[in-house]
Amino acid sequence: MAVVLGCGVLPGCGGGRTERPTGAGAGSAAPERYDPYAGTAPAVAPVGRVSEGRIATADGRSRRYRLYVPAALPAGRPVPLLIALHGGLGSSAQFATNSGFDGLAEANRFVVVYPDGVGALADDQGPQAWNGGYCCGRAARDRVDDVGFVRALVDTLVRELPVDPNRVFAAGHSNGAIMAYRLACELSDRIVAIGVQAGSLGVDACVPARPVSVFHLHGAADANHPLEGGVGQGVAGVAFRPARTAVEALAAADRCPASPVPGVDPANPDLQVTTWSGCADRTSVRLVVVEGASHAWMGRPPASAAAASLVGDPYPRLDASRAIWSFLAAHPRR
Repeated sequence: MAVVLGCGVLPGCGGGRTERPTGAGAGSAAPERYDPYAGTAPAVAPVGRVSEGRIATADGRSRRYRLYVPAALPAGRPVPLLIALHGGLGSSAQFATNSGFDGLAEANRFVVVYPDGVGALADDQGPQAWNGGYCCGRAARDRVDDVGFVRALVDTLVRELPVDPNRVFAAGHSNGAIMAYRLACELSDRIVAIGVQAGSLGVDACVPARPVSVFHLHGAADANHPLEGGVGQGVAGVAFRPARTAVEALAAADRCPASPVPGVDPANPDLQVTTWSGCADRTSVRLVVVEGASHAWMGRPPASAAAASLVGDPYPRLDASRAIWSFLAAHPRR
C-alpha cells in the first residue's frame, strides 16, 4: 500500500502544530498493560568481538561500519541482526557507546552493526549524517544512496555470519531514526522491523513491499526534533514532520486497524503508549511518548559533555535501547 505525504496536507510540516498524542485519546478500548522490557535480559559486559569493515558501494564510495559479535552465540542456529544508525553529527563509535547495544547484544545473543553516515566535507570526512529524505546535511543534499549502502551491508553480513533474514532490524536516533523510517519504506525486503527515538518520516511516498513493524519513542520535551513537528533548536534547520504522522503512515501501509489501543506502564506514568496491532503479516506499530524527556537517548549517559549541550539531559527512567530491543525481538517476520 502506498502512503503519499505532501507538505500541504501534513500537520506540522513547515512549522505548523498538531495536537500531542496521549494514551487516553488513542482509542475507546481499555488501556493495555505495557512492559517496556518484556522478553529481554538486561545488558551485561560486552566481551565479544569488535571489528571494523568497509564496503564499496555502487555510487563509488567506500563506506565504513563497526561490527559487534557476542562471545557466545547459540550453536547451529541463526541469530538476529540489529543495524544501529547514529544521529546527525554522530558516528558508529559514538552510538555504540551512547546506546549500549553491545551489552544488550551480549546478553540477548544478537549481532549489532553500526554503519557510518557520510561526512560533511567533500572527501566524506567530518560530522556525519544520513540521507533520510528531507534530512540531513550533505548526505541529503547530495542524495547519497544510503539505502543502497545498508542493502549491501545486510547482504554481506548475511553471507558472512549466521544471521536470520527474518530477524533483520534497524534502530536509529534522530537523523538515524529518519533513516530507519526510510529503510522501512524502501528496504522492506530486508528490514523486518524498526525501533527509533526522536525521528519522523522524511520521504513523501512510503511504499513498503512488505509490512514492517515500527516502535517509535519520542520525548514530549524534545526541543531538537519537536514531537509535534516544526523547526527545532538543533543544527539541522529542517521543518520536521510530527512523530504521529510517521507512525500513522506506517500503520496505514501495514493495513492496521483504524483505531489504536492505549497502553499504560503502571511503574511509570510518564509513558503514554499507543499501539496499532492486528496489522498485516502480524506486524504492529507502537508510539511511546515520554513526558519530560529531551532529545537525548533515554536511559544512557551522553557520549560527551558537548553532546549533552546539544541534546539535553537524558531521561533517566526508561532505557531506550532495551525498550527498542524488546519490541524488535518480539516482531520477527513470520
